[in-house]
Amino acid sequence: MDSLSIFFLLLSLTAHARAQLPGTWELLVPDAGIASMHTAVTRFNTVILLDRTNIGPSRKFLRKGHCRFDKNDRALKRDCYAHSVQLDLQTNQIRPLMILTDTWCSSGQFLPDGTLLQAGGDLDGFKKIRKFEPCEPNRSCDWVELNDVELTEGRWYASSQILPDGSVIIVGGRGANTVEYYPPRNGAVSFPFLADVEDTQMDNLYPYVHLLPNGHLFIFANTKSVLYDYQTNKVLKNFPPLDGGPRNYPSAGSSAMLALHGDYSMAEIVVCGGAEYGAFLQKSTDTPAHGSCGRIVATDPDPVWQMEDMPMGRIMGDMVMLPTGDVLIINGAQSGTQGFEMASDPCLYPLLYRFDQPIGLRFMTLNPEFPTEMRIEAFSPEYLSPDRANIRPAIEMIPETVRYGGKFDVVITVSLPVVGIVEVNLGSAPFATHSFSHGQRLVKLTVASAVPDGDGRYKIVCTAPPNSAVAPPGYYMAFAVNQGVPSVARWVHLVA
Repeated sequence: MDSLSIFFLLLSLTAHARAQLPGTWELLVPDAGIASMHTAVTRFNTVILLDRTNIGPSRKFLRKGHCRFDKNDRALKRDCYAHSVQLDLQTNQIRPLMILTDTWCSSGQFLPDGTLLQAGGDLDGFKKIRKFEPCEPNRSCDWVELNDVELTEGRWYASSQILPDGSVIIVGGRGANTVEYYPPRNGAVSFPFLADVEDTQMDNLYPYVHLLPNGHLFIFANTKSVLYDYQTNKVLKNFPPLDGGPRNYPSAGSSAMLALHGDYSMAEIVVCGGAEYGAFLQKSTDTPAHGSCGRIVATDPDPVWQMEDMPMGRIMGDMVMLPTGDVLIINGAQSGTQGFEMASDPCLYPLLYRFDQPIGLRFMTLNPEFPTEMRIEAFSPEYLSPDRANIRPAIEMIPETVRYGGKFDVVITVSLPVVGIVEVNLGSAPFATHSFSHGQRLVKLTVASAVPDGDGRYKIVCTAPPNSAVAPPGYYMAFAVNQGVPSVARWVHLVA
């Protein structure tokens, strides 16, 4: 799978390519059939797209004889339309999936066995837990709604994060200033921080949750953040407030943890963009978005936010960790706020955030996309341009399963001789929704120099992550990166 092409649903008809800017766009599917409120890539190289159920007809029918009946549905009592689909990345074919309860503004996370856990939503989905066990594209796997377990507290606009033991913490939600776990334990646990940062427009929704390599959680909501020990339910540290206004839903900035590397003792968090406070309350569609970013070393004893500015203001941007460690910032708007028809001035220009550059040189503006609509497009960063094909590696051999701390060999081929270190990096498969990718993570492995192995092949001795706080158990996309050019990914199962 060429996981390097980043997939997004887009909503209008025309745009003009700017060939002088880096990156290229490719139309994959003219009509996905649904709008994708939630998106996740599976280990079978398929993409699960998920909308809400109570919005009436979509553009994709369910299989014959598989209609959904709901007397309480305000739009359709007999609903024969799909509100979730599967995209096959090899063929670009769309297959309808059947979701029974409302997934509007829910959360999700992959479990260690590759199953997608999906929780909460609105109305009949408020306390619901669902699972999708992925399968080969030619099979017929589908959503399963769990009847033997449900959330202790209803979760609407919550965030999910896999933990080192493979369980999932579900944080917050509208009116839910608590955390809880899957598999269930201890019910809903009070988390007063979320109540403390709530304002009159509820800018504490979809909190940014990052698992640090020390095993604690960095949790950001509105303008504030804490270091949280979920095992003892204690806040260990209050980080300095981030200037620049509210950053979470409905003010809709975005956040990512930068790539973990070296001895994995340091973790840096980036938070970018957001709406002006009050834009949501006033339903203002033309209030300019903020363009500031804060970056903080969350593992420092006395951390401070380092501030910088994007080339333009942005709300509802998606931050995507690339295999190189750079961050792609894409989608969104330059004015308004998150919510139905409450934003304007589409932000068509993606940005590349080059994490290892000094302030002032980190942002690069990329080739613009089409305005949003129902088709699916793929963006290929500049490193996939034809003039770099001769240094692009291909992974020929890699174990399907690796264990923490263990050494393993990766065999690659590349057209030109290898110069310097070839990285091998593990990228998680996150659950993307509302400008935040739950569980997103990139771990740069300790590697030895690539050794020629005959016939243009090179062997690289790699060391797996030392523990599950650095990389929770599960399936990862493994990339070989040569001179900043990544290979096509191979899926690896990381286990204890």
